[in-house]
Amino acid sequence: MNYLPYVVAAWLFLIGLYGVSSSRNLIHLIICVAVIQSSSYVLLLSISYKAGRVAPIFADIPANTPAVDPVVQALILTDIVVEITVMALLLALAVQIEKRHGTLNPDRLRAISG
Repeated sequence: MNYLPYVVAAWLFLIGLYGVSSSRNLIHLIICVAVIQSSSYVLLLSISYKAGRVAPIFADIPANTPAVDPVVQALILTDIVVEITVMALLLALAVQIEKRHGTLNPDRLRAISG
């Protein structure tokens, strides 16, 4: 069994987590969240990969040919769409924060009162 994809997924997750915990800029924080999210792609791909199997397109192959599971591929596509939506929302919030407070440093933002 090849453990390299799992190691890469864990490495991406840890690098992104370190970036989130040490970030002093909201844009940097958002990029680090995207890196954490990309670790889930690598993990899902490594779980679904089976050596010697073909893509799940059965137009020109025999019926008994082993194929990879297409559900995992659909999950990855869904994950990408969710990530793009979350990144767009977070970037829009960062733009509004910069407009209202003049900084992207989370330490310099005043506490919410109300």
